[in-house]
Amino acid sequence: MPKNAIVSEVKTLSCSNSWRNYHFLKVTTEDGIVGWSEFDENFGSPGVANVINQIGHRMIGQSAMHHEHLREDLRNATRPGSGGVVGQALGAIENALLDVKARTLDVPCHVLLGGKVRDKIRVYWSHCVSYRARTEHYTPGIVDVAGVQQIAHEVGEKGFTALKTNVFHYDEEDRISGWSPGFGRPHDPARNVERKTLKDLRRHLEIMREAAGPDIDILLDLNFNGRTEGYLKFLREIEDLDLFWVEIDTLDPKALAYIRSHSRHPISSCETLIGLQQFLPFFREQAVDVAIIDTPWNGVWQSLKIAAAAEAYEVNVACHNFYGHLCTMMNAHFSAVVPNMRIMETDIDRIAWDAELFTHLPEYKDGYLILSDRPGWGTEPNEVALRAYPPLETVGPARKTPLPRLSI
Repeated sequence: MPKNAIVSEVKTLSCSNSWRNYHFLKVTTEDGIVGWSEFDENFGSPGVANVINQIGHRMIGQSAMHHEHLREDLRNATRPGSGGVVGQALGAIENALLDVKARTLDVPCHVLLGGKVRDKIRVYWSHCVSYRARTEHYTPGIVDVAGVQQIAHEVGEKGFTALKTNVFHYDEEDRISGWSPGFGRPHDPARNVERKTLKDLRRHLEIMREAAGPDIDILLDLNFNGRTEGYLKFLREIEDLDLFWVEIDTLDPKALAYIRSHSRHPISSCETLIGLQQFLPFFREQAVDVAIIDTPWNGVWQSLKIAAAAEAYEVNVACHNFYGHLCTMMNAHFSAVVPNMRIMETDIDRIAWDAELFTHLPEYKDGYLILSDRPGWGTEPNEVALRAYPPLETVGPARKTPLPRLSI
C-alpha cells in the first residue's frame, strides 16, 4: 500500500558553525518518513525559524505530496507580510516537503523536478581569500599577499576551474583587510568608492591572476558595496582585466541595466530577491547577464519558475550557495535540471567539524560537482553531531557589536 506522507511533526534545529549557526527544518510524516531542508539566519535574516514555528502547524495532517497546495495555503496566511524572512520560511518549508515527497517515492529530488539534463555541475570556489582571512576559524589563515598567492594557486592545484573573490585593501606591509561597507565593514552609509579601494582591488585581482594562471576563471563579487557611481568606477578600473563576471547587488533594475550597458564584463545579480515578481523587472530591463537565485530562500520548486522566466528572456541562471552541505545538495539538484544553468557557487574552505554534521558530503571532480542519485536531496543532518555543537548565542546580524555612539 503506498504511503500517504501525512505530516505529523514540523521542527527546526540549529548548531554552531564556529562563526555562524546552521539552521535546519525537519518534517516527519505519520509513515516515519523524514524530510530535511537547510535555511539561514546569518545573511541578514534573523527570525526565519520563528516564522516556521509560527506557521508550521498548518501542515499537520496534510499530505506532503501536495507541496504546492501547502505552500499556497501558507502564502495566503502570510500574504500581508510576504517576502523577507516570511518568504524564506516558505522556501525552507517547500524544500523540506520536496525531500519528504522524494523519499516517500524513493527517488532523488531531481526526478521530481523534471529530470536531470546533466550529471555534473560546474562550480566555482567562492569566498576565495575571504574565509581564510577569518584566521580564527580557517586554516591556513590569510593575513598578507603571500596567503592570497597561495590560495589562488591552490584552486587549480585542487582541480577547480573557477574562483570568486571580494574587495580587499593592502597596507604598506602587504597585509590585507576586507572592505564591505554594504555590510557595515566599515560603517559608511554613503558607500563611496575612493581611489585607494580602486587601486587595491586592481592589485588584488592582478595578484590572483598571476598566481592562479591564465586558465582559471576569476569572478568578482562587489555585493552591495557601492552605488551606481561607485560601481561604474570599479568597472572602469578593471575593464581590461580577464574576468568571468562582476557580481553587483542593487534593488533598482534600471540602475543595474545602466551599469551593465557600461560594462565590458558580464554582470550577475539578484541573489537577494524572493519570488518571481521581484526578478521580472530585472529581466524586462535586460539588467543581468546571469540571474543568481537563492534556492533555500525561494524554495527549489519556485526557483524553477524563476529559471524558466529567465530562459524566456535569454538569461542564464546561477545559484547563491554559501551555506552547509545540505544547501549545496539542494542547489545541485536544481542545477542538474535547469537547462539555462551557468555555474554553481560552492564553498570549499570549511571549518574543522563541518563534515561531521552531514551524512554525505558533496563529491567534486575536475571542477564539477557530481550529482547524487540517493533518495531526496542525498544527504541529511546528523542529529547527534548537531547536539555536540550547540548553536552560538552571540552570532547573527541582530547580535553584532553595536556601533559606537555619535557625539551629541
